Amino acid sequence: MKRSDRTHDRRRVNDCTIPSTESLRGLYYYPAMSGDSSDRDHRVHRISIVVPVYQGESTLPTLVDKVAKLIVPTLSAGGHTYQVIELLLVNDHGPDRSDETIRKLTKAHDFIRPIWLSRNFGQHAATLAGMASSSGDWIVTMDEDGQHDPDDIGNFLDVAIGEGSQLVYAEPKNEAPHGVLRNASSKFAKWIYLTFLTGGRSATFQSFRLVLGEIGRSVAAYAGSGVFLDVALSWVAGPASACPVQFHAESTRRSGYSTRKLMSHFWNLVISSGTRPLRMVSALGAIFASAGFGFAIYLVVDRLTSSTIPQGWTSTIVIVLIGTGAILFALGVIAEYVGVAVSMAMGKPLYLIVTDPMDGPLSDRSSDVPPR
Repeated sequence: MKRSDRTHDRRRVNDCTIPSTESLRGLYYYPAMSGDSSDRDHRVHRISIVVPVYQGESTLPTLVDKVAKLIVPTLSAGGHTYQVIELLLVNDHGPDRSDETIRKLTKAHDFIRPIWLSRNFGQHAATLAGMASSSGDWIVTMDEDGQHDPDDIGNFLDVAIGEGSQLVYAEPKNEAPHGVLRNASSKFAKWIYLTFLTGGRSATFQSFRLVLGEIGRSVAAYAGSGVFLDVALSWVAGPASACPVQFHAESTRRSGYSTRKLMSHFWNLVISSGTRPLRMVSALGAIFASAGFGFAIYLVVDRLTSSTIPQGWTSTIVIVLIGTGAILFALGVIAEYVGVAVSMAMGKPLYLIVTDPMDGPLSDRSSDVPPR
């Protein structure tokens, strides 16, 4: 698509011109061919790729060259046709000359759409900005550093359609190309998240992911400041699937994540995960109060039947135990109300209305499922 055509399309949107059903259908399907039973068999899945750019001066050209091979209809291993219609490069004001690189690549390739943020907002915010600006049936998010291979997009699509999933994460077949300490810390953080914060309802999460377009754009519209992107996706998307991929080595550039930023990243994950940690505080308070009450009965009985306990010690311990338990329980109750306010501030919706799955990109699954 030429840049002039894209500009014309945006003007039509701004002028509130509503395209006909036939013109919309042309965006999603190949023209029907004789002998075919359904247009669904010829669906071309339109892919929007979102890349938050922080230090991409040296790595973006290679990534763009790989994506350029996918801007024509491509057949996946599972027999699904897909096409990258746009590559959204979100400039997050890094320390290098990524902005100059984005400008050069935009002039050289019509499928690139630059997104200019006013300042550095962080990876998740930049990713959400790109998702909000996308237009594809599916959104793929990936890093700028060369770890993620665009050729794996077809495999993601096969998993999504085969399992009927709105969200698919990369599942690395090899160790992530980071240091030993960072890899261990990442595994520990995810273990805490899965064990204590979610009850094990989510398998994994990575920055390399594929999400249904309307889901991704909806999340980008309602997600509040500080929300962890994958937690926001879990609010409205169904169970996530995983696609095995091989991660490549990073470039030689220094990572943009310091220890402080990684800790802040983890804390956002904890805060975004809902009221489960707060309820653990309430439960701890109830346990303390119950233990204090039981121990108080024991001490009172022992004090009445024995004189070995110093005078005044029993009442002091009883007051401390029951008081501590009551305070913790009260804090837990207050925290529940705070949790509701936090969820509202982060934009957690009560519901999300989507199109009929049989009318959207996942409708291809009906042709993959054998009749009973």
